[in-house]
Amino acid sequence: MNNKKISYTIAAKDLAAHMFQVSVTVESPAPEGQVFTLPAWIPGSYMIREFSRNIVQARAECGGQPVELTKLDKHSWQAAPCKGKLTVHYEVYAWDLSVRAAHLDQTHGFFNGTSVFLRVVGSEDVPHVVDIQRPAHEAAAKWRVATALKELKAKRYGFGSYIAQDYDELIDSPVEMGTFAMASFKALGVQHDVVFTGRTPNLDLVRICADLKQICETQIAFFEPRSKKAPMERYVFMTMVVGEGYGGLEHRASTALICARADLPTISQRGKEPSDGYMTYLGLCSHEYFHTWNVKRIKPAVFAPYDYQVENYTSLLWLFEGFTSYYDDLMLVRAGLLSEEGYFKLLNKTVGGVLRGSGRTKQSVADSSFDAWGKYYRQDENSPNAIVSYYAKGSLIGLALDLTIRAKTAGKRSLDDIMRALWQRYGRDFYNGKPRGVTPQAVEALFDEIAGFKLKPFFDKYIRGTEDVPLAKLLPQFGVSYKDERKSAKPSMDVNIGRDGADCKLTAVHDGGAAQKAGLSANDLLVAIDGLRVSGNPSNVEALLARYKVGDTVQVYAFRRDELMAFDVTLQGDRVPAITMLVEEKKTTPRRPTAA
Repeated sequence: MNNKKISYTIAAKDLAAHMFQVSVTVESPAPEGQVFTLPAWIPGSYMIREFSRNIVQARAECGGQPVELTKLDKHSWQAAPCKGKLTVHYEVYAWDLSVRAAHLDQTHGFFNGTSVFLRVVGSEDVPHVVDIQRPAHEAAAKWRVATALKELKAKRYGFGSYIAQDYDELIDSPVEMGTFAMASFKALGVQHDVVFTGRTPNLDLVRICADLKQICETQIAFFEPRSKKAPMERYVFMTMVVGEGYGGLEHRASTALICARADLPTISQRGKEPSDGYMTYLGLCSHEYFHTWNVKRIKPAVFAPYDYQVENYTSLLWLFEGFTSYYDDLMLVRAGLLSEEGYFKLLNKTVGGVLRGSGRTKQSVADSSFDAWGKYYRQDENSPNAIVSYYAKGSLIGLALDLTIRAKTAGKRSLDDIMRALWQRYGRDFYNGKPRGVTPQAVEALFDEIAGFKLKPFFDKYIRGTEDVPLAKLLPQFGVSYKDERKSAKPSMDVNIGRDGADCKLTAVHDGGAAQKAGLSANDLLVAIDGLRVSGNPSNVEALLARYKVGDTVQVYAFRRDELMAFDVTLQGDRVPAITMLVEEKKTTPRRPTAA
């Protein structure tokens, strides 16, 4: 093949039916018959999602004549050999309101390239051009386009043609179309656009831009303290605003986010303290922006390049997701947006969440990373008893490692130095002709080199092993107290409870707890405790149990499927961790990570 470019068109064929019409044109198809594939997953979300299931129908033509298109497997097609220009036309159903796939209706259109753009096998490295066409529907008359793709013939924010240097860039640049609210700011000379889709009355874009500017400039300067040069020419924050929702997915020069409407600041709130919800949103933005360096350019070796058709296994997600989770809130502190008190409040919650599940004693974060495809992204009612989060425990490993390095070097070195070394050696030139990923062995060697001492015992215990990170030992050296004030005198069944319509449902039953010992199981619907009705409100269970003391036995009635069952539950002390970390005194050496 000798293709100078691959060309796509994408049009919203039917807003009400949620259907995109897509075509891909190949100037010089493979003589033996051109093969096309659609990715089975999207980087950053480690689960096979089978995006090809949304392709409704496909056909091929060459020189205006039909060409046979044969399906090879669930996400691959091969066109019959032909001479001349080959075009494949296909329809994509888009009704997944998430950051991972595609969504289309009368209010907006959104897509990730992994969901809509077939890969032309053998021509991945040539420029890819996409013509984004305005929908004919009157509802789209005032729509605009937001994407980090470079404009070819389109004007910025307009419909028309855009260009990517290769297939990877094309599918790593999501597109939002609609009548979104938008503003821009510059962070150390680089333009950043913020886009909000969904109804957002009186949205305070001025405040959001000012806060994001501080976050972005803090992170750019973190990785490039001398040059303060960002790794991209322009960046786009795309947020879908909903009644309830939360999530984000990183891309090389943009991010797709979902947040609750109530979390965003309004003009009427200007001058007031930020809400917890707004700080959560800023933390999400900080997390995805940090990924611009950590995972989009500093990558595991198995991601360089990605294989989009199968699982790409790595034991390093604790570094790429966990450390990003460590730095996301830390960057809010360094940007002056989050107080130390607020930071430790969030940290308390993270530590308590990790200690709550017994899965942390059975699975290491290295194994959790490797098993993400089959376990972390496919959680069930037993997950708290079986797995540990490489996000949450990974963030605590980041904190513990940071504290360990600072303590042993009297504050002269820190985790910051390791992150900058990873950037300089593996990330800075990744898209400049040197796409090299890092192996687990190289990670450990680099950590030793930069820290100045061997970290194998740390890796063996907390990363490859299942020991809890020793925060209670490390934090007091930095003037921070660590206490676990769990309410051991409070009677508990040791379960997680949720609402299922008008019923109260056990969503998780913890290993070794009172409920499990009595025979209760996840998904049981609670009916009564000692003859008193359990309402659909989970707090009702806590109120009923408050009538008893630890060691008392209560009779619990519950439905399992459609059968009423009775259980004698001997109540135990509440095992839910209640972690409190407080700054007791300030020390200059070694420095706390929040002050760095």
